[in-house]
Amino acid sequence: MSRTVFCQLLKKDLPSLAQAPFPGPRGAEIFENFSEQAWSQWQSMQTMLINEKHLSMLDKDHRRYLNEQRDRYLAGEDIDQAEGYIAPD
Repeated sequence: MSRTVFCQLLKKDLPSLAQAPFPGPRGAEIFENFSEQAWSQWQSMQTMLINEKHLSMLDKDHRRYLNEQRDRYLAGEDIDQAEGYIAPD
């Protein structure tokens, strides 16, 4: 039987992640409080930000920026948008 969590972002019971998305306390907190669907939505936003803002994961400031955006997104707050992004039809 798959594990479910009450997703703090989507405000309903949904299937959880199979494991913490990364090690450490923040990864464990995400695992306990957010659904697979919410995490997948964040990953799409993260990919868009990386591509459109030309971020490098080798740059410590870029990683810090993405972590801040992730935490704001999961808290339901507004995050930066990729300027010039046009959604596919």
